[in-house]
Amino acid sequence: MGPGRSPVHAGNAAVATSHPLATLTAIEILRAGGNAVDAGIAAVAVQCVVDPLMTGIGGDCFALYAPSGAAVPIALNGSGRSPAAATDAWYLDNAIEITPTSPHAVTVPGAVAAWARLVSEHGTRGLGDLLQPAIRYAEEGFPVQPRVGWDWARSVERVAHDPGAAAAYLVDGQAPAIGARVRLPRLAATLRRIAAEGAAGFYEGPVAADMVGRLRELGGLHTLEDFAEAAPEAVTPITTRYRGYDVYECPPSGQGLAVLMMLNVLEPFDVGGLSELDRAHLLAEVCKQGYHHRDALFADPGLQAVPVEHLLSDAWRASARGAVDMGRARAPEIYPEVAGEVAHRDTVYLCVVDRDGNALSLINSLFQGFGTGIMGPESGVLLHNRGFSFRIEPGHPNTIAPKKRPMHTIIPGMLMRDGRAVAPFGVMGGHYQAMGHVELLSGLLDRGLDVQEALDAPRSFAYGGEVEMEPGFSEDILAGMRARGHRAVRAPLPIGGGQIIWIDHASGTLVAGSDPRKDGSALGY
Repeated sequence: MGPGRSPVHAGNAAVATSHPLATLTAIEILRAGGNAVDAGIAAVAVQCVVDPLMTGIGGDCFALYAPSGAAVPIALNGSGRSPAAATDAWYLDNAIEITPTSPHAVTVPGAVAAWARLVSEHGTRGLGDLLQPAIRYAEEGFPVQPRVGWDWARSVERVAHDPGAAAAYLVDGQAPAIGARVRLPRLAATLRRIAAEGAAGFYEGPVAADMVGRLRELGGLHTLEDFAEAAPEAVTPITTRYRGYDVYECPPSGQGLAVLMMLNVLEPFDVGGLSELDRAHLLAEVCKQGYHHRDALFADPGLQAVPVEHLLSDAWRASARGAVDMGRARAPEIYPEVAGEVAHRDTVYLCVVDRDGNALSLINSLFQGFGTGIMGPESGVLLHNRGFSFRIEPGHPNTIAPKKRPMHTIIPGMLMRDGRAVAPFGVMGGHYQAMGHVELLSGLLDRGLDVQEALDAPRSFAYGGEVEMEPGFSEDILAGMRARGHRAVRAPLPIGGGQIIWIDHASGTLVAGSDPRKDGSALGY
């Protein structure tokens, strides 16, 4: 075996994140007696400071939490809603598009409210205590890690258009150098206010006024009332069985339903026994079916019925399996590219298992790198662009409407068996995330890879009429895919990034892995 990361084995607790400072923060909380929720919230708050492209307090959050002894995980949808005045008719009448950098792409950020609820209901420490590490990094500064710096340099234009964001995140118009120390004093002050006042310190008062004022200055429809009404929603997780395990996902408005659909299509195939080419082809065909239905049907279930029961039914899975031809790719027009969709790869995912066996699967995102790039000039809050997923298409399930959540790509996962958590897991990478869950679980359960090998394995993604394939696939595999009718291309960037912690109940140990495509790490004690 060549050099690379090894899985981390721990006897008490473990954490895996995509940034070393977040991982260290979580371990410190765990060693000081905090539980999985305490550690996870402290860690993700740190990432909102030290990895500002991928996440922030101006973004959204989803969580699956499996308390020790719980047969079913708790699911929380911490995504935000559109302004009360946002109707598709208004956008059509005014000939306004929702672009990635416009105020119309900003839904009310849901992350802070979700953190507060998780800590209140399941943590052992106050939110103010857990925000202290993030406050210190924002005030005293943090060094830019290599992958963060690389992404930062590719995203300069996203913050250059906003004076406040440019001043905070650029140095003479350029990204800070790798290893440079960055300080964010305005964000630190906002985090201090949240620490003192709770979620109200974000959704009410001067911080909310600053965000709303900037959005309205740019033409947004947001009001202080929209922000004050922000609240996460406890939802019932959805599940399917795969290779004897129960796979849990959050329901729509997230895309976790697509994971379960694709696993149901894969289930009768001997995936582990296939050749590399056959396996890549099968995954591409399954992926196209899952995403075709996702783009057509997934939306905010509070305002639009999503046929979850049908899409997880025996009838749907039988039809989808029958559509797979192992010798030939389906014609592209059967799975049309969706107008207006672009790749989104910017999110952070982390997981924690504590000494009592509580397991947290948590994901937090600004959507695209730096979100809209719009910053509250006084609060230092970068605002996400999750509303870019909306359509302006009356009658479409995902058309924009008042107080509506857009279809979301960020999804935490939880693997369980015999009523016990086996693995909190997740894969970042925007649209890829659903396919990322499938590839990660298939690597573990079909191919017998360990957690780190499953994360390391080369990835492919069939979306938008092409199959992107990482450099780990040989030219012969790409040629074989093309011979079967796929538009196989080299992935221009690493595809996604993931974390997982496997709970070995037989030995009483934890096995954690963190994706080498990111700066992060897994640690345990």
